Amino acid sequence: MLFLLLGAGARQVRMPPMLILGIESSCDETGIALYSPDAGGLLLAHALHSQILMHREYGGVVPELASRDHIRRAVPLLRKVMRDSGHSLTELAAVAYTQGPGLAGALLVGAAFAEGLAASLGIPTVPVHHLEGHLLSPLLSRTPPCFPFIALLVSGGHSQLMRVTGVGEYQLLGETLDDAAGEAFDKTAKLLGLPYPGGPALAELAEHGQPDTVKLPRPMLHSGDLDFSFSGLKTAVLTKVREMGNLDEQQRANIARGFQDAIIDVLVSKSMHAVRQSGLKRLVVAGGVGANRELRRQLNAQAARLGISVFYPELEFCTDNGAMIALAGALRFQAGCSIKPAGAFAVRPRWPLAELTG
Repeated sequence: MLFLLLGAGARQVRMPPMLILGIESSCDETGIALYSPDAGGLLLAHALHSQILMHREYGGVVPELASRDHIRRAVPLLRKVMRDSGHSLTELAAVAYTQGPGLAGALLVGAAFAEGLAASLGIPTVPVHHLEGHLLSPLLSRTPPCFPFIALLVSGGHSQLMRVTGVGEYQLLGETLDDAAGEAFDKTAKLLGLPYPGGPALAELAEHGQPDTVKLPRPMLHSGDLDFSFSGLKTAVLTKVREMGNLDEQQRANIARGFQDAIIDVLVSKSMHAVRQSGLKRLVVAGGVGANRELRRQLNAQAARLGISVFYPELEFCTDNGAMIALAGALRFQAGCSIKPAGAFAVRPRWPLAELTG
């Protein structure tokens, strides 16, 4: 509140909220959101368009089609967000957007849209690291974690364990040496003849599988470090499928269950090891694989035994979305980090999170 002294009295003048627009276009989802960091933070509106149905016909993401679809969706989604929020573009303080990593063409669409919009409004931009958005997304939940915490980031392209001390303060503890967990889910789903996107379809099929029927390895479970490796597990599934021949529905479900159990055993074990090693009592789980119900169930069970609190983003914010970009951009804007005048820009399709600093 700002107090204006008028004679002997005073009245309160309510300052307008700081508004940060977030734009996400790194792969096959176009997301736009409006966030205010004032008064503890508030997501004012968000909208998302998924390209799943378009890419399903091809069995995976087609980069050129993804880029073209982002172009079609950006303006309608922006209009919806501003209408739903009750605010106007002239009230924006900055525009945040995903600079990388991701598909080069898709990133360019979001970056160009954000930079052009900001230039027209005479406001700065905040380029955001896509994985930082995921790492911070649990802060949007009803029960957000406090810094510091250990983060398990599990998505289609990344499996990492991080120590997160604050915005821009990330220490890599372990990562995948080959396929990420989400990538292994998708490739195994394709082996089992499941539709794109494979990860959710495999998880659903696994719910009908019988436990301990199909034995699969737990890669690097006892490696003594916090790294992962899932390409060998995918190969083990391929070998099992060939051995079993023509699979009926129950056999497919049993393989899916065996695969999912193997992935989860490794993720849970390494996560608990990271938390114990750090001495912290908070674990954050983010990324698309973090929506897996069985992973959440087992993490919660193990954490309860160790007196650890586990935090997740809301299910709608597990996959790519504009809300997490608006949040990360707002936190960086408040801290005076990564702010630049609108105009010239470059995207970073390959951008290790370890290179990100406050």
